[in-house]
Amino acid sequence: MNQQYPTSGNRPPTYRPLDMTLQEVPPWLVQETRPQGIPWLNVFLFFATIYTTLVAGAAFEGINGFTEPWLLGAGMPFSFTLLAILGIHELGHFAMSRYHGVQATWPYFIPVPTFIGTFGAMIKLKSPMPDKRALLDIGAAGPVAGFLVAVPAIFFGLEVSEVAPSTGVDGALQLGDSLLLLLAERWAFGELPADQAIHLGPVAFAGWIGLLVTALNLLPVAQLDGGHIAYAVFGKYYQAVARVTLVAMVGMGFLGWPGWYVWAILSIIFKLRHPPTLNDYVPLDRKRNILAVCCLIIFILCLIPVPFQQI
Repeated sequence: MNQQYPTSGNRPPTYRPLDMTLQEVPPWLVQETRPQGIPWLNVFLFFATIYTTLVAGAAFEGINGFTEPWLLGAGMPFSFTLLAILGIHELGHFAMSRYHGVQATWPYFIPVPTFIGTFGAMIKLKSPMPDKRALLDIGAAGPVAGFLVAVPAIFFGLEVSEVAPSTGVDGALQLGDSLLLLLAERWAFGELPADQAIHLGPVAFAGWIGLLVTALNLLPVAQLDGGHIAYAVFGKYYQAVARVTLVAMVGMGFLGWPGWYVWAILSIIFKLRHPPTLNDYVPLDRKRNILAVCCLIIFILCLIPVPFQQI
């Protein structure tokens, strides 16, 4: 998420740092409260993403949605599940931003004609964070909300997935497992013979993407949700946490999935530093420390060290 600080305004601020009187608050801290119309760009991107994810879901069933659009309904289980996970994730951020008086846009979905149909979604923060408690709440709300949707999608999706002989075709793409997915597969199918493999159905595949997206967002670097949480928890020590994470991503790229190099480069481009809140001296309370630990557990459960590999 990107933070932009407003540059002008005459309305009273919704938050006042402890060491400032109302007259001392500089103009760039004042939040605008102008009424907003229908966010047409957000609406257009959302419907475009519905289309691209329907095409991706139909392709999962062996249907070309571009040449046979009347058969796009076959992609609904995948599209609905994936958009529910991504949408609830972003609405978690949005709702918590409103709760803390932080201005935020509606979600921007990113439609892309790939095998999953999207590069995810994002919201944009348009006013500064009042303190670290708000920062942690807003950062954690998305991953927690998305996780609560992805988990039932995984368990339900596995119930309608199939176990079949492993093809062993050279060059075939194999999905990696997270700790949560391994536990769910063991619960659904027990221990499988070496020559058997689980062929995920569209709902389970969407849930798998949801777990991957949750883990990536919880990386404690830059402007990712995990970066917000890490800054709120560690404060001045956040920079060390971000650097260790960067080294870990490079290491995982060397040992397994080269895609980690891309995430490491993006972290450097968007800078490892995190902007301060308006009042960094407000300490986290017990319930927020517990929330941070829960986010760490979710990250461990969802992390897929090697998301994709060729057989």
